[in-house]
Amino acid sequence: MNNYSIRRLVGEYAVREDSLCAVPDKRSSNVANLSDAELLCMFMNGPMGSRMDKVNAALNEYQGLVGVLRQCLVSAHDDMAIGETTRSRLLAAVEIAQRSIASSPARGDVLSSPEHVRHYLALKLANLENEVFAGLFLDNRHRVIEYRELFFGTIDSAAVYPREVARACLRFNAAAMIFAHNHPSGVAEPSDTDVRLTRKLVDALALIDVRVLDHLIIGQGTMTSLAERGLM
Repeated sequence: MNNYSIRRLVGEYAVREDSLCAVPDKRSSNVANLSDAELLCMFMNGPMGSRMDKVNAALNEYQGLVGVLRQCLVSAHDDMAIGETTRSRLLAAVEIAQRSIASSPARGDVLSSPEHVRHYLALKLANLENEVFAGLFLDNRHRVIEYRELFFGTIDSAAVYPREVARACLRFNAAAMIFAHNHPSGVAEPSDTDVRLTRKLVDALALIDVRVLDHLIIGQGTMTSLAERGLM
C-alpha cells in the first residue's frame, strides 16, 4: 500500500492526537498491559461505556483481535459495529506494523537473542490463514542473510522438500538456519510430522555443513521451540 492510498484511506477521518479518547486507567501509560478491548477502545471516540460495548461486540463476532483486524481488511465500510472511522485508524496502524516488519531484521543484523527471533517470526507468520514454512538464513556469526517464505500450503499443511531447502542454503551461502511455520488453527503444539520433518532437515543440511538452530511453531499468541523441547 503506497503513501497515497494511506492518505486516501484515512484522510477524511484524520483527527488530532488529543481527540482520541484514552482508556481511563493508570495502566494506559503502558499499552502492553491493556486488554484487547481496551486497546481497541483507544482508537475510538465517544463515551467509554459505548465504546466498550461496540468493541466487545466486535471481538465476540469476529473471534478476537486477529479476527477484527482481518475483518477490517475485507469489510465494506458499513459492515462493522466499530464504525468506519475506527476501522480506518486500525488499517493505518496495521500498515505501520507491516512496514516495520518488512524492514527488520536487516541484512547483516545479528540476532542477539531468541526473543528477537521469535518476535520477528511471529509478526511475519502468526496471522496467515494458510500454513507457510519459512526460513531465516544466517551466516557463521548468526547475522541475517535473508528471510524467505519457502513453502506454501493449505489451512492445515504445507509440503516441505529438504533438497530445495539445501539448494536455497547454498544459493545464500548460509551457515545456519532457523525454521518457522504457522499453525492456522492457532495451536502451537508440534505434530509428529513436524518433528520428523525437522530431523530430516537437520540431517540433510548437516551434509552441507549448515546448522539448524531451531524450528518454531507459531500459533495465535503462542509459540513452541522444538530446540527447547529437545525434539531436534
